[in-house]
Amino acid sequence: MQPIEQLIADFAERPLPVISPRLTTFPDVGNMAKVVIGMRRSGKTYLLYQEMQRLLDSGVAREHILYINFEDDRLLPLDEDVLAETLETFYRMNPSARTRGAHLFFDEIQVVEGWSRFARRVLDTENARLYISGSSAKMLSTEVATEFRGRGFAVELLPFSYAEALLADGLQLPTSMPGARIRSQLEAAFDMYLRVGGFPDVRSLDERERVQVLQDYVQLVLLRDIIERHEISNVYAARTFALALLQSSGSKTSVSKVARDLKSRGVAVGKDTLHALLDYFSDAFLLFTIPIFGRSLRVREANPKKVYAIDPGLVFAVAPAGTENLGARLENAVYLELRRRVRGTREGGISYYSTAGGREVDFVVGDSEIGHATELIQVCADMADEATREREVRALGEAMDELGLRRGVIVSLHDAESVVVDAGTIEVVPAWAWMLGLHPAGGVY
Repeated sequence: MQPIEQLIADFAERPLPVISPRLTTFPDVGNMAKVVIGMRRSGKTYLLYQEMQRLLDSGVAREHILYINFEDDRLLPLDEDVLAETLETFYRMNPSARTRGAHLFFDEIQVVEGWSRFARRVLDTENARLYISGSSAKMLSTEVATEFRGRGFAVELLPFSYAEALLADGLQLPTSMPGARIRSQLEAAFDMYLRVGGFPDVRSLDERERVQVLQDYVQLVLLRDIIERHEISNVYAARTFALALLQSSGSKTSVSKVARDLKSRGVAVGKDTLHALLDYFSDAFLLFTIPIFGRSLRVREANPKKVYAIDPGLVFAVAPAGTENLGARLENAVYLELRRRVRGTREGGISYYSTAGGREVDFVVGDSEIGHATELIQVCADMADEATREREVRALGEAMDELGLRRGVIVSLHDAESVVVDAGTIEVVPAWAWMLGLHPAGGVY
């Protein structure tokens, strides 16, 4: 039996795995390619399995579903014909799928040269629904926008959110503020989430094993999605730069400063190379950057960007031994949750803000290009210190006044209160409640 035929037969015979629910779903967009993108090990394959199970539950025949992972070593060496051969082999084995309609799931398809032309042909000529996954943001989103010409819809998948982590642990999501017993469970679960993170396969490991596996994830992405894909010759610089960025999650990034630091260690690397590497890291979903909020492109380009890792557990895993970095992990988790909530907005939909008095607010949600802000969010792990409380409230109040907003939010670990300022009201919200969209007063966000 040929490898492709064997893979198709193997999939048809084995049951789908037990799936922890993902709150990210594919929209009903008709005969469009549904594309899921995200970092390796984030759960893209299991999101495809979740969609397959939904199809089976709706009455779709198992023999009308095809699943192939193009990173399976049995398919090597890959050439462009592997896609057409896979499809024709599937239809030969399941002829009714061609006439009654097929559901085609192609995992990590970006490793096949010319995949987008094949996918467009399938959409144009076959009675089939197409589902695609890949680990490259630009490669897939650019192809979706150009080759598919409105026939593709991309969904970004991050590791488990806090809510998804609760579901994976068998807990129910509250729909209103719970009582003391459940609240204590949710607080403890959130503290653990900041330490463990959301990568599905590491959550059951002990801390030593989890840290090692997460560090291996970083090296895998660097090797497969950055160094090999972009033919990076200065491997040491790439790895050193990536680690420095991940260890400074929530901080502003100065490429010039990094270049000087590397030079002082005997690593000669130009700023243009570092800018390119930063772009590659984002493309591979290893980390994200956000700009300063401002209508002027010159202002946005002149100011440093803030950097956030793909997962708070990854921030913990790469931190120097003995470093707690709780505040950074909390801010990172808030950023990722905001990213989930504002998906589909243009680049820069989340930014940071600097007031006229030089005070910083962690997150502005809105459209920086037209100067329109809809939300202001500050992150502060502990508001008990009066000087800290005054600083955070003052910065947020100034930003509310300058941007014309009557409401701001401070996400804290455990604090909850309402603070009236000249510009309006600041709600201080426990992070676990904010993550679940719950308001301490009993409503929802």
